[in-house]
Amino acid sequence: MLVALLILIGIAVGVVLWLIGVYNGLVQVRNAVKNAWAQIDVQLKRRHDLIPNLMETVKGYMTHERTTLENVTNARNMAAQASGVGQQGQAEANLNRAMSQFYVVVENYPDLKANQNFLALQEELASTENKIGFARQFYNDQVMQFNNRIQMFPSNIVAGMFGFKEAESFEIEDAAEREVPKVSFT
Repeated sequence: MLVALLILIGIAVGVVLWLIGVYNGLVQVRNAVKNAWAQIDVQLKRRHDLIPNLMETVKGYMTHERTTLENVTNARNMAAQASGVGQQGQAEANLNRAMSQFYVVVENYPDLKANQNFLALQEELASTENKIGFARQFYNDQVMQFNNRIQMFPSNIVAGMFGFKEAESFEIEDAAEREVPKVSFT
């Protein structure tokens, strides 16, 4: 009888330790997702801070392009105020479209393209865009690990018991952004 009781206590302790281990693992991966999102947020803030400086630099050159400058400014403000992964993704897609239109207009101003401040800001913005891309990729990798953990047996049982919810990936909403750019040397 004593042996059976000890076996039952051993099994109960084993289950509790397993439960603690799975829970702590889920918390660790959830926190990695939050940290990865914070890294994206840092780079997006940096981008949002650079855009007004870029706009100030070009204002003197682009007196007839007020609409383009306003579109970039409005898109930047919307992106800076967005919250949540989905809303942020859509706002950033809008900002990317506005910046693309801006760079098309810049091509009409050779003096501006030679301006050192503009070139430095453009380079800094390009560097930030690369960092955002890497941060998005890292975030989505963390989301996949977290979502796998909360969906796979047996950790899905613990995840359900403690209310862990799937994290949202940072995806491109705009179908045009998914298209491969066309390069032509004609």
